[in-house]
Amino acid sequence: MAQGYRAHRVGDQIREELSTMLTRGDVHDPRIGFITLTRVQVSADLQIARVYYTSLEDAAARRETQKALDRATPFLRRQIGARVRLRRVPEMEFRFDESIGHQNRIEQVLQELHQAEAAREPAGPAASSEAAPGDVPMTEVADADVATTDIADTDVVRTTVTTGPADADQGDGSTSTRSPDDPTHDNDLD
Repeated sequence: MAQGYRAHRVGDQIREELSTMLTRGDVHDPRIGFITLTRVQVSADLQIARVYYTSLEDAAARRETQKALDRATPFLRRQIGARVRLRRVPEMEFRFDESIGHQNRIEQVLQELHQAEAAREPAGPAASSEAAPGDVPMTEVADADVATTDIADTDVVRTTVTTGPADADQGDGSTSTRSPDDPTHDNDLD
């Protein structure tokens, strides 16, 4: 349902008035319980208003709340007509807002990913200081100066050669990277 500026304003006014009525206890149905109105979407022609709410109750209590809201809709619509100046008061539909549950699930998945990532990180500050940002993890080869990265589904293989004190241009024991496409690339790195 596309919302124009006017439809958005009318939706905000309806939400405010409904919140006031429900918190003051104008609706005397105990099945409504504690609900929070999250948003009201009004159609562009101001004929239909979908009122989204959340509740901390279980599924059975949520169904009872929905029945109570459906039963109270004509009363609430009359009250909105008296409080909000409109030619025609929109038909109201109450719907449970599932987006809060989806947001909670996304947050839970992100937390699990962060925990898994923290568990995979190498221990100690020495291991983390060796890798530069954006580097691909290298597999270790015992007693060799050459390490290669296995990259699935690609044709590019990156070879890292550790330079020793004999290489005077870089001097500090840093690494240099050679690409297989490099014309100076040597197949024998002995």
